[in-house]
Amino acid sequence: MAKAPVLTPQADDFPRWYQDLINKAELADNGPVRGTMVIRPYGYGLWERMQQEMDARIKRAGASNAYFPLFIPQSYLTKEAEHVEGFAPELAVVTHGGGKELEEPVVVRPTSETIINDYFSKWVQSYRDLPLLINQWANVVRWEMRPRVFLRTTEFLWQEGHTAHATYEDARDYAAYIHQEVYADFMVNVLGIDVVLGRKTASERFAGALNTLTLEGMMGDGKALQMGTSHELGQNFAKAFNTQYLSKEGHQEHVWQTSWGTSTRMVGGLIMAHGDDHGLRVPPRLAPIQAVVLAIKGDEPVLAKVRELGDRLSAAGVRVHVDDRTDTPFGRRAVDWELKGVPVRIEVGPRDLENGTAMLARRIPGGKEPVALDALVAQLPAILEEDQALLLRQSRERRESRTSDVSTIEEAAEAATAGGWARIPWATLGEEGEARLAEQAVTVRCLVAADGSVPDADDAPGNVAVVARAY
Repeated sequence: MAKAPVLTPQADDFPRWYQDLINKAELADNGPVRGTMVIRPYGYGLWERMQQEMDARIKRAGASNAYFPLFIPQSYLTKEAEHVEGFAPELAVVTHGGGKELEEPVVVRPTSETIINDYFSKWVQSYRDLPLLINQWANVVRWEMRPRVFLRTTEFLWQEGHTAHATYEDARDYAAYIHQEVYADFMVNVLGIDVVLGRKTASERFAGALNTLTLEGMMGDGKALQMGTSHELGQNFAKAFNTQYLSKEGHQEHVWQTSWGTSTRMVGGLIMAHGDDHGLRVPPRLAPIQAVVLAIKGDEPVLAKVRELGDRLSAAGVRVHVDDRTDTPFGRRAVDWELKGVPVRIEVGPRDLENGTAMLARRIPGGKEPVALDALVAQLPAILEEDQALLLRQSRERRESRTSDVSTIEEAAEAATAGGWARIPWATLGEEGEARLAEQAVTVRCLVAADGSVPDADDAPGNVAVVARAY
């Protein structure tokens, strides 16, 4: 009888494969309240690495971290009509506290534009206070009707940036800088996902924004995942909260604003973009553990060697873990590390010591080969970079091979339904065609210019709509 696979094969049932992998790789569990999740240590380690890489880029962009309250007076959300209308179905509202009914209900933070603007209006007095660039790492709550771990949960973790500027141009350029130099740089060069950068259509943009810039990644099943967004808010919130500054010319002016965010949804994107039937494949630049050194048996010389290798790799800057749990069968440990997607396994047993080698197993391209113990530490950084580049190349090749250029709405729907993306001229599709596609659960993920760049306006000549089914 054939041995049952550890995971449901992707080709048989991609959603089941995804859930199997989250469970077997010990990434997360469902929380006790519907739609919530418990992020387990290895899953949280992935998020921590994302935080570290993103936080460094955000700070290079000039933003500083701050923290604002979880509870927001309900009246704040009503000040910007489009904003509250967009979020109303997702709000969690607290009406009682301390055993009493509250004088004013409070909303559990769905996003922080309103409360942050209340404080921006106090902190900004003069043009000298601008630009004001703030980022927050926090949790938010949006009451999710169809929850899915990491992808759509009632509570999730994220960063949200909020900025105030003296001019429209400055705000527009900063939103674009975050979009390209913070988000795209991280997603392409660290996550190894070849995202498409574009502009959301009017029906898809953030509630209360003038423009939303998005990054869309193709997952292993051909669906799209919105990986992050950067919004030009214009002066809508500034006028609602009276956030003004005294200009150099001595006039009171409303500020121009941006907001931007990424979340633990990126963990789901990582799984679905790079995972295979054997488990996760974690990009080396992101991986909390880049190499695991496994003792095959509990012989003292073997244990001494794996610990020595661990120390040498750590000293060389490799994030390494030594697995010397020889009371657990080697095969089980190897499968566990494969499920977790650690880029490199270095396996050492008595015979390897005799030969002066270790068995090097590479998770991303697959395969094993013996490597001289003396050469291992020097060779590993280049191997990790090769595997990082391979993931990005595979991501790009998948997207390009599964994206069709079409000329009709029917062809666009057919391509998306078949598990791919379609590119169709926006002049051909338009808002009416967008609505027709939505009836078939197909959405316009973004608009791109004819040359693949981000267009300046929704109706810019030559705009192309990228169409797909999405998570």
